[in-house]
Amino acid sequence: MITKETYKLNNGVEIPKIGYGTWMIDNDAVVDAVKTAINVGYTHIDTAQAYQNEEGVGKAIKESDVAREDLFVTTKLAAEVKSYDEAVKSIDESLKTMGLDYIDMMIIHSPKPWQEFQNEDRYFEGNLEAWKALEEAYEAGKLKAIGVSNFKKEDLDNILENAKVKPQVNQILAHITNVPTDMIDYAKSKDILIEAFSPIGHGELFKNEQVAEMAKKYGVSIPQLAIRYDLQLGLLPLPKTQTPSHMKSNAQVDFEISAEDMEVLNNMEEIKDYGEASYFPVFAK
Repeated sequence: MITKETYKLNNGVEIPKIGYGTWMIDNDAVVDAVKTAINVGYTHIDTAQAYQNEEGVGKAIKESDVAREDLFVTTKLAAEVKSYDEAVKSIDESLKTMGLDYIDMMIIHSPKPWQEFQNEDRYFEGNLEAWKALEEAYEAGKLKAIGVSNFKKEDLDNILENAKVKPQVNQILAHITNVPTDMIDYAKSKDILIEAFSPIGHGELFKNEQVAEMAKKYGVSIPQLAIRYDLQLGLLPLPKTQTPSHMKSNAQVDFEISAEDMEVLNNMEEIKDYGEASYFPVFAK
């Protein structure tokens, strides 16, 4: 099962090839959602300080029948945390909130505070301060891996040129019709794994007739096609659902998209509008 297969990060840590995303699942509901995902076979759980559900995720992990060391838990340093002292405090707060002795990976959620996502300032100094706190927690064994999210090339270069520890991942929006090829190629050249959030385009791929036809051709669902697509690009998809049957089918992706069809998918017209999700900075056009 794909949930048991792993990528090896640049520090030697193994990370399951598909993760279970918990964005927009509230703290109470996330307990059952994560426990169900673990029962279905997911061993990689992705949360964030901004999701306000770290406590519930931690509770689900403690109540799970799977040993802690067999699970991979990621959380994210809030995008607004851009000082060393704040970052040190936030890392410890996540550990305490989740009730965990260590977190498998912690990443900077965004190079800029969300309210300033479209502004010019790239917060290079603030990101280096936050990164220093992550490095120290990593060296202390509180974190097994560290990384970033939503970082552009110049943001990555800022870390690569000034830090001691190279980021292990960059988590970005990457799905059929929105493939940031330059970033994917650049990250690969630096041995940084790309994680793909919203692999189904925040649901917009369900409206795409070309994608529907391709899924039908392979006898799979649109989410299965989208997840398999990301995997064949060498990315780590993070699908999110609270429906047990969808959790299960999202992990049943042991088919192969032909090279010709990958080329078709690579060149599909980009989504122009993410609908209601467009008010989130990462989906804004």
